[in-house]
Amino acid sequence: MNWSKLSHRILEGTSIDYSEALAVLESDDNDLLRVLNAAFTVRRRHFDRNVSLHVIRNAKSGSCTEDCSFCSQSMVSKGEPPRHPLISFQKLLDGARQASEMNAKRYCIVTSGRGPSDKELDAICEAVGEIKRRIPIQICTSLGILTETQARRLKSAGVDRYNHNLESSERYFDSVCTSHLYSDRYRTAKIAKRVGLELCSGGLIGLGEELSDRVALAFELRDLGADSIPLNFLDPRPGTPSGRLQKPSPGDCLRTLSMFRLVFPEKEIRVAGGRESCLGHLQALSLYVADSIFTKGYLTTPGQGFESDLEMITQAGFRVSEYIE
Repeated sequence: MNWSKLSHRILEGTSIDYSEALAVLESDDNDLLRVLNAAFTVRRRHFDRNVSLHVIRNAKSGSCTEDCSFCSQSMVSKGEPPRHPLISFQKLLDGARQASEMNAKRYCIVTSGRGPSDKELDAICEAVGEIKRRIPIQICTSLGILTETQARRLKSAGVDRYNHNLESSERYFDSVCTSHLYSDRYRTAKIAKRVGLELCSGGLIGLGEELSDRVALAFELRDLGADSIPLNFLDPRPGTPSGRLQKPSPGDCLRTLSMFRLVFPEKEIRVAGGRESCLGHLQALSLYVADSIFTKGYLTTPGQGFESDLEMITQAGFRVSEYIE
C-alpha cells in the first residue's frame, strides 16, 4: 500500500474503500509511522494542529439495568463503581463552569441506565438551559436510548450534541450486550440526527472483535452521518466479563485511529477512554490523528490530569482550540 498516495486521494475527495480500510488495520509495526503520516496529512488539512478539549461529567453513576460486558456500572459487573443518583442542578452548573475555565469546547453530561426517566430529563433540561444562558460552552449529553420526544426536548433545552456509541459492529454487538439490541442504539442515533442534534457516536476497541468488525463499525457510522467519533480502547475493568481480556497494544490503537481518520477525513475523531492505559508512552502520537481528547478523566477511571494533558499537547507541537460561540 502506498500510504502517501492514499492520503492524497482522500484529500482530493475519494472515499477510502473497505479493503483499503482493512489494509490499514492489517499493516505491521514497520509501516506504523507511514500510516500515521497518512492520517496526519488528512488531519492537518482539516484541523491544522488544533486539539479540542472535552470534559465528561458522570452525572448519574452505577446500578445500570443493562449487561454491557465491558462496563463496571452494568448489572453483570462484580466491581464497585461509584454509585449515586443524578447530581444536583448546582453541581451540573459548577462542572460546566469549571470545564469552561479549562478552555474546554464541550461539557459532556453522562448518566447510567437504559434511558432517562421523566424526572431526570426534566432536571437535565433545566440545568442545560441555565448553563447555556451563563457559560460559553457546548453541551453534549449521553443518557442512553431515547424517544424522539425526549430528543426534541433536549434540543429545545439547548443541547448541541447527543452521544450514543454503537460500541461495535452489528455482527459482533450481541457478544457485547444482550439486554438491548444494536437496532435500539442505531435508532437512537438516527433520532438524534433527525431532530437536529449533532451525533457523537463511536465504539470500544479490544472487545474480542475481528479487524473486519472495526471497519464495519466505521462504515456503519459513516452511513449514520456521525459528526464526532469517539474511540475508546479497552482498559479491562475487574469484575466485568471483559475484565479477562488483554488491552489492545499501542500500535493497534494507533492503526485503528488512523483507519477512522481516513474514513472520516473532515469529522472530529476523539481519542477517548483507555488513552493513557493502552497507549502509554505513545499517547502523544494519537494527536497526529485525533483532533480532540477528554481531559480530567473519564466516567469511572481517572486520566493523567488536565495539566499533564496540556503539557503533552504543547510538547508534541499542538495547541488547544479556543472555543468561539
